[in-house]
Amino acid sequence: MEIFEHTSLQTILFFTLYGISGAVLLVAAFYLLLRRANAIAPGIMPPLRLRRWTASFFVVSTLAHVWWLLFYIYSSDLQSVSYLVLVMLDCVTLFTTFVGMLLSMLQDRRRPVWHGLVAMIPFVALWGAYMVYPSKLIEQIVNIYLLLLGMVFTGYMVFAIRQYGRWLNDNYADLENKKVWLCQTVALGCMLLFVIYVFATDMAFIWLIHIFELVLVGLLLWRVETLPQLESTPTEETSPASEAEPSNLSPFTSHLSPLISNIDLAQIEQLLKEHCVNTRLYLQHDLTLQQLAQAIGTNRYYLSQYFSRQSITYNIYINNLRINHFISRYQELATAGQPIVAQQLASESGYRSYSTFSLAFKQRIGQNVTAWMRSNDFSVEMGEN
Repeated sequence: MEIFEHTSLQTILFFTLYGISGAVLLVAAFYLLLRRANAIAPGIMPPLRLRRWTASFFVVSTLAHVWWLLFYIYSSDLQSVSYLVLVMLDCVTLFTTFVGMLLSMLQDRRRPVWHGLVAMIPFVALWGAYMVYPSKLIEQIVNIYLLLLGMVFTGYMVFAIRQYGRWLNDNYADLENKKVWLCQTVALGCMLLFVIYVFATDMAFIWLIHIFELVLVGLLLWRVETLPQLESTPTEETSPASEAEPSNLSPFTSHLSPLISNIDLAQIEQLLKEHCVNTRLYLQHDLTLQQLAQAIGTNRYYLSQYFSRQSITYNIYINNLRINHFISRYQELATAGQPIVAQQLASESGYRSYSTFSLAFKQRIGQNVTAWMRSNDFSVEMGEN
C-alpha cells in the first residue's frame, strides 16, 4: 500500500481528521435513526421527516468517507474510471439528501425533493460523456453546471426561507427555535464549499472543508433536536365549519364562543377583546393562530384576513399585548414599591425566553428593556439569571 509508505506527519494528521469526521457522521446517523428520545431538547418532538432526511445525509456522507479512503489506498489515480464514478456518486447522493434535509426544515408546506433528482440528470449525462470522451471543454461545462446548480438552489432557498418566515409570523406568537435561517445559511455555505471541494487540489482547502464538516454535523444535530413539529397551513381556504372542533387551549379561558359562520371581519376586533384581551389568553405560551381563532369562534382564514387589513401579523398582535402587559405590571409593581425582576416579569407576560422578549420589546418600544426602565426613574432589580 503505497500511500502508507514514507507517510509524513501531515498525512497522518489529515487521515486522523478524516477518520474522526467519518466516525462522527456515522454515530450521528445511528443516533437519529435508532434513538427515539430527544437528548438535546427532551421536551420537543422534532419533525420525523427532518430526522430521516438528516440521518440519510449523514449515512451518505459516511459512505463517501469510506469509498474515498478505499480509493486512495488502492488506486489514487485521478484519471481512472473509478475516480470519475465516485465523483458522480458524491454529487448525486450528497446533493439529493442535502436538498431533502433543508426542505424538510421548512414546515409551511411540503416541498417535493424530486426536483433535486431531476436537476442532477444533466450532470450525470455530462459526466457520463466525459467518462467516455474526456475533454477539457466537457469538464468545464460540468464545473459551470454544478456552480450554477448551487447558486440556483441557494436562490430558491432564500425565497423559501422568506416564505417560511412570513408563515411563522402569521401563525405563531412564540418563534423561539422555530426559525431556521442560521442553520440554512451555514448549510448552504457548506454546500457551495463542497461544490468547489469536488474539484479542489489545495490541501489547505481540503483540511478546512473537513473541519467545517464537524461544525455542520453539530449544527444539524442541534437543529433537528430543537425544531418542533409544526402544523402546516392548509393549501386551500378553510371554511369555519371545517375547523369547528376546538382544541384544549389553557386555563386562561374556560369556554369557547359558538362558531360564527360568515363572520364579518369588523366583528373580529370585539371578539378578540372579549376572548383574548379580557381573558388574557395572549399570556399562554405557544398560542397559535389556529387556537386563537377557535377561542373567538371563527377560523384562522378570517382571523388572518383581519390582521392583514390591520397591516400587522399575528405575531406582532400577540407581542404587542404581551409588551403592554409587561409595562402595566411593571408600573403596578413600581408604584407599590415592590422589587422588579425583569426576567420573571417577562415570563409572566407570556415569554419563555428573555432574549425573545428583549427583541420584541425593542421592536415595540424602540429601546432595550434596561434603558426603558432607567428612563422611568424607578429602582429596579434586574434579574439576569
